[in-house]
Amino acid sequence: MQRQFVQSKRKLAHFLSTRPRPCPHRSYHSEEGVWGFRPAAKRVYTVTDEVLESRNSQANVYRWVQAFRQHGHKLAAVNPISIKAAPSQSELQELNPAFYGLQTHEPVRITGLLNVPASSPTHPIPQNVEQLEALLHGIYCGKAVSAEFSYIENLEEREWLALHFEALGEHQLSAEARCEIAELLIKSQAWDNFMALKFPTVKRYGGEGAEAMMAFFWQLLRDSVQADLSHIVLAMPHRGRTALQAAMLSMRPAKVFRKLSGASEFADDIEAMSDVISHFHTSEQLHVLGKSIQFSMVRNSSHLEAANPVAMGKTRSKQQHLKDGAFGNQLFGQHVLNVILHGDAAFAGQGINQECLNMAYVPHFEVGGTLHLIVNNQVGFTTPGERGRSTAYASDLAKAIQAPVIHVNGDDPEALAGATNLAFRYQREFRKDVFIDLNCFRRWGHNELDDPTFTNPLLYKIVNQRTSVPDLYAASLAEEGVLSKERAKELHDGYMAYLGEELSLAPTYQPPPSFFEQQWAGLQLAPDNELTYWDTGLDYSLLHYIGQQSVAFAPSFNIHPHLLKTHVTARLKKLEAGSKIDWSTAETLAIGSLLYQGHNVRISGEDVGRGTFSHRHVMLVDQKTNEMFIPLNSLEGGLGGRLEVAHSILSEEAVLGFEYGMAADNPHNLIIWEAQFGDFANGAQIIIDAFVVSGETKWMESNGLVILLPHGYDGAASEHSSCRIERFLQLCDSKETARDGDNVNVHIVNPTTPAQYYHVLRRQLARNFRKPLVVVAPKTLLRLPVATSTHEDFQPGTFFHNVLGDTTVQPEQVRKVIICSGKHYYNLAEERAKREVLDTAIIRLESLCPFPQQELQAQLAQYANVQTFIWSQEEHRNMGAWSFVRPRFENLIGKQIQYCGRAEAPTPATGIGKVHKREADEVVAAPFEL
Repeated sequence: MQRQFVQSKRKLAHFLSTRPRPCPHRSYHSEEGVWGFRPAAKRVYTVTDEVLESRNSQANVYRWVQAFRQHGHKLAAVNPISIKAAPSQSELQELNPAFYGLQTHEPVRITGLLNVPASSPTHPIPQNVEQLEALLHGIYCGKAVSAEFSYIENLEEREWLALHFEALGEHQLSAEARCEIAELLIKSQAWDNFMALKFPTVKRYGGEGAEAMMAFFWQLLRDSVQADLSHIVLAMPHRGRTALQAAMLSMRPAKVFRKLSGASEFADDIEAMSDVISHFHTSEQLHVLGKSIQFSMVRNSSHLEAANPVAMGKTRSKQQHLKDGAFGNQLFGQHVLNVILHGDAAFAGQGINQECLNMAYVPHFEVGGTLHLIVNNQVGFTTPGERGRSTAYASDLAKAIQAPVIHVNGDDPEALAGATNLAFRYQREFRKDVFIDLNCFRRWGHNELDDPTFTNPLLYKIVNQRTSVPDLYAASLAEEGVLSKERAKELHDGYMAYLGEELSLAPTYQPPPSFFEQQWAGLQLAPDNELTYWDTGLDYSLLHYIGQQSVAFAPSFNIHPHLLKTHVTARLKKLEAGSKIDWSTAETLAIGSLLYQGHNVRISGEDVGRGTFSHRHVMLVDQKTNEMFIPLNSLEGGLGGRLEVAHSILSEEAVLGFEYGMAADNPHNLIIWEAQFGDFANGAQIIIDAFVVSGETKWMESNGLVILLPHGYDGAASEHSSCRIERFLQLCDSKETARDGDNVNVHIVNPTTPAQYYHVLRRQLARNFRKPLVVVAPKTLLRLPVATSTHEDFQPGTFFHNVLGDTTVQPEQVRKVIICSGKHYYNLAEERAKREVLDTAIIRLESLCPFPQQELQAQLAQYANVQTFIWSQEEHRNMGAWSFVRPRFENLIGKQIQYCGRAEAPTPATGIGKVHKREADEVVAAPFEL
């Protein structure tokens, strides 16, 4: 079926009638910045003379105050279930005034030393060391909150945090606000009680012991709408997730109850494998204080913390759409806030957190600061907290990026609301990450069917003897006359009744559509019974213009002389001739034409600007100023798409998760992640397994992410030879005994020509559906003279071919057909020519998944006299595509096929040069000797 890609209707005549002019000089890391990145403006901050005079004249007192800011948290009693006594002040000499030569009744002036409210009869201003000590203990060593920020290098941030943390006691809630928080806590507890009553054998991962987190969201939503934010993107693990969704995020409880009755979370006519209730997704327009805000909770995986970079990527995509940050002319986070909840053991233990924090302020990955809440259960599955890390606190990783940490007692929801407000204001002021460490507990251990007393008897002796957090808070409000016991019971019983009604509706409840809405409107699921073809060709005059502009630069730009010769001049010659178009040029034409048609393109990974193999050079570096320039962002006359070149940190898992999140949010942008070498994708296996290949069938979340994996056996030994094609093929749901359609979960291609690569990239946005695309990318083909294309291969009416036949043989002479994939074709073709073989055809499988049965049958139908079919690959027999191709070929094509390739091995390639050479010779010779 032939489809036409809607192309720009802009006239091209005025571009094509004259030679393109040099691009304006837009430097990448210039003072002005570029699309997607702008250097932060330098903030100027000075301590006033009055404050300096006070501190200098009372230097020892000031040192003592600073000691409380640095060490006070060690004496704070913010753990509601501690089985160990907090250290005494005698153990912390730094907090003893005598350590600084201060006497108990020595007078002090706190101006410039400490921020306290104005004097009142109940809170007089301290006049001496003894009174100041009591005040410092109350602020920094209390039972509700403590803080860590003294390690932050920036003076302004430290001063700001001290100023506002010391005023935290002024954050007083109205009686109405306190009742609202109490109601949310009561609902959270009622939800868990109802679930335990009606579904006693279900692992529901309730929020019992951490119900105070409802106060975090209550405060967060109010602060967000008052700051005129339009979106919140949240990553949250399973604990307390459904209680939050039902009580605050407009999720119908009937959806959960329907799921627990054995049905899907999607309507009956939707074919999806679905997921568990603790991974449910929410995307709702909430109304708070008369304002609207879009709240999106990203899909979760049981691989803890894996959703965090996905949320970061989704946040950045929304910022791009809203022209937030450097996509417009403002600070990042002006409209969209990223929020991440962590478990204590997972935050300390999962390396993806270190990767995410390391990305926080990296150009093209920044999101304007993330607000973090660690739900500190003080146990990881069954492991006590102190045995699950080497640090004092679960939150200590935050110090790696100098993020402040506020420790909060989980028994005090009002203190959490105040800490949330402080953290939010810090994030808005500095657009940096900030952490809240909520010290709480798990009422039932890891899940409700567990018995935590097996391994933590003392801890759970305390837990089992104590009152629940909602009951404690309701009782305190009742004692103050704010919320009566009768009203609290009424709230609980009313919510239980509502949940009962929802349970009765569950058998007939049909969940509304939650996919192909908003920015995804107009797209659909891929067809399940056909492979579609899309016209992705364009008039070569436009492509010629784009190619020329891709290497155009201002006369003042100091280009590298080698690039001028081998990249710029060579490309212009190829474009002018319309022949010998190489891989990087074809990629540029694909990307540039998408930009011209109004799509944004992002390519991310390590060294992607020049490319691992120094072939791409989509950005140029001024050899005198060190400034970088992206010529494609100076295209004129199109619909305004922009290219973002995101040089990533040395990470695979978090970076790929980030790109997945960007692609999941906006189907109209092309998001590309390139592994430095194909096997580096191993480091991102969790993201591949839990999101890329399974996201659509679990969550009905389509995704058009492109993954480029350089692959090829060229003597580089085990770690740089194979992208592990076999692993990706094992992850696909291609059928062995029936015809594939485009609806397979992931498309895997191994193209052999630049034009094929061009078409498959453009096809990602041409289709009316989205699928992840894994490209087995070349290394040696990047510069192989025979692996080039001509301008006819890009013209209108051309498209990606799933199979490339052999046009060099006479069909009636063919007795043997060799089928292969990827760059191995060129080795076989060279060997055939050397041997002067005329009776052997070589067919290339450009698409491995979906398996192109019909196209392959059409090619084979030409050869009526074939006696032997061979699958040839350079990989070892237990690797590569052999195990995938053989059953499909024999079951669907109906012919027996023989294997030629390396023998079985435990590692992809030998590290011995002579052995590699011998194997390479044998692999290409064997098919012709059968």
